Amino acid sequence: MAKAKKEASSGHRKRLREKFLRSGLSGFHDYEIIELLLTLGSPRRDCKQQAKEVLKKFKTLRGALSASPAELQEIEGVGSHSTFGIKLVQEVAAEFLRQKIIDKPVYKTGKEIFDYLYHSMRDLKVELFKVIYLNGQNQIIEIVDLFEGTVNASSIYPREIMKDAIKHDAVSVIFVHNHPSGDTEPSQYDKEVTRDLVFAGNIMRIRVLDHIIIGDDRYYSFASQGLIEEYETDFLNLRTTGTAEAKRRRYKARRQDTDFLKP
Repeated sequence: MAKAKKEASSGHRKRLREKFLRSGLSGFHDYEIIELLLTLGSPRRDCKQQAKEVLKKFKTLRGALSASPAELQEIEGVGSHSTFGIKLVQEVAAEFLRQKIIDKPVYKTGKEIFDYLYHSMRDLKVELFKVIYLNGQNQIIEIVDLFEGTVNASSIYPREIMKDAIKHDAVSVIFVHNHPSGDTEPSQYDKEVTRDLVFAGNIMRIRVLDHIIIGDDRYYSFASQGLIEEYETDFLNLRTTGTAEAKRRRYKARRQDTDFLKP
């Protein structure tokens, strides 16, 4: 009896794999896709029931694929080996999308950049702050995760960001972070830290091209809303005011020296 059950399970897994090799995921139920992934880590086990339980708990295929190993293992019969396939497909997909945009100009890969950012950040439970470093041809040099915060805010340190930009020999940068709530509207803190980063970039001669907030199937662009340009203008105005004030002080000091030397 046990042997017959084992052979039936083995035959079922084999048919699923052959079906996938013939036509990809076309015609697959969501639970069958999850089952295939679970069997990558547990090739000799029947994972059909566990796959159905995973789908029941996380509602959708996307929900299941974005679940953490710890969340998946809350389901009876799903262990650390079983979650291997789901974690693997998450990481492979993110790396594939990342490599599609490395060394390519941002103006030619706008959609690919959003695809990568959305895939890698949309389901995070905490805020993650990424920096995209670009060279003089607007090609992406590297994408780095710099800060991870709470569900409400990240602690951003302009000094660390500029130090890392110099290390990568970046000419310009794009900042990205997610809002776990799904709402892309920037907070007052988001605006203040972006302004500080634009100021720091101007001082270091590293241009800030944009700050993007990733939400639920949408995003907010500081550049598109005119805020990056506004912050650059604020910096130039402050620098102009500071230069004029410095000139007035030097002139006043010279006058005082002249007056002092007069008989």
